[in-house]
Amino acid sequence: MDNRKLFTSESVTEGHPDKLCDQVSDAILDAILTQDPMGRVACECVATTGVLFIMGEISTEGYVDLAKIARQVVLDIGYDSGDKGFDGKSCAVVTAIDEQSPDIALGVDHALEQKTGKDTEAEDNGAGDQGLMFGYACDETPERMPLPISLAHALARQLTLVRKTGLLPYLRPDGKTQVTVEYNGAGNPVRVDTVVVSTQHAPEVTLEQIRADLLRHVIRPVVPQQLLDAETVYFVNPTGRFVVGGPQGDSGLTGRKIIVDTYGGYARHGGGAFSGKDPTKVDRSAAYAARHAARNIIAAGLAKKCEIQLAYAIGVARPVSVLAETFGTGLLPDAQLGEIVRQLFDLRPTAIIRRFGLRRPIYRQLAAYGHVGRTDLDLPWEKEDMAEQLAQYKPA
Repeated sequence: MDNRKLFTSESVTEGHPDKLCDQVSDAILDAILTQDPMGRVACECVATTGVLFIMGEISTEGYVDLAKIARQVVLDIGYDSGDKGFDGKSCAVVTAIDEQSPDIALGVDHALEQKTGKDTEAEDNGAGDQGLMFGYACDETPERMPLPISLAHALARQLTLVRKTGLLPYLRPDGKTQVTVEYNGAGNPVRVDTVVVSTQHAPEVTLEQIRADLLRHVIRPVVPQQLLDAETVYFVNPTGRFVVGGPQGDSGLTGRKIIVDTYGGYARHGGGAFSGKDPTKVDRSAAYAARHAARNIIAAGLAKKCEIQLAYAIGVARPVSVLAETFGTGLLPDAQLGEIVRQLFDLRPTAIIRRFGLRRPIYRQLAAYGHVGRTDLDLPWEKEDMAEQLAQYKPA
């Protein structure tokens, strides 16, 4: 019986309206952390034709010009003229910002363990909310990521590169990529079955030119030749026309591309988005910590696939649960591996923040092309600095 299967992941360019909003939110977070590393930020952005709406809760001793930051992000992406459907110089920017709820601050500022005296080692911060977070890693790629999302991200980055360098000057900022990978019966990727690239473009360019150029300058340089064959299918702008794009073509919203931010659907995702949230929000910081643990388990050779779930209660520092799942590939029972993670990794919010240096302005660069598995950035949660320690648990 043939147990081969197909799995598909997508990515989007930095000009996609949802990703535009993610970048605005994280640029505002970066600006606040630059002035006030202890600032509390929960900032969302909505984009539609000619308008950016910035809203949320921010508590800080600093001051930032929200409209100025938002406009600069839009211009940096490439929306700088009306013929592209959006212009950072002339779009309206509406803001509605309040302070963080004092009820939430009660739990975040001092963990329940400290208040009750039940855990004298508990650090100051409790979790900023209840919730569950996942981290995942596997041995399919050098960056310990599933192959479909790795290729989809690489195509999206290349699509932006050929636009911004002027190699394909008729391209415009909005774009999406999608890759379908075939896996054999052993669960190993063996070929690319389908590649989809949709890109916004100037009205005068022909579909034939777009297809030829993207195959030559985007797809072929990115997808390894050994994964392509005569049966691989390519769809480039399959509707035939993509002139109206960005916020003019579809409204954007912070936190609406969470699967693009993580593992392309190959692994599970928790209940929250990342962008626009300061690191006391465990939606963000604990997801990075879970990825760090999973990646180091793979690097230690303890499994071929590993998913870590963490769960927190608001105002409580230590996670209420830690789960490891290796999908039958682990050298140790999953329950034992989960206990090892609990013992070796300090998963309290303040400890995570300190370990990864999360009070720095590092977030806008993460808001497009993924928060994990990045080979272009030096991210502390991608370091395999616990692998040697974990390898000591390998069965003799």
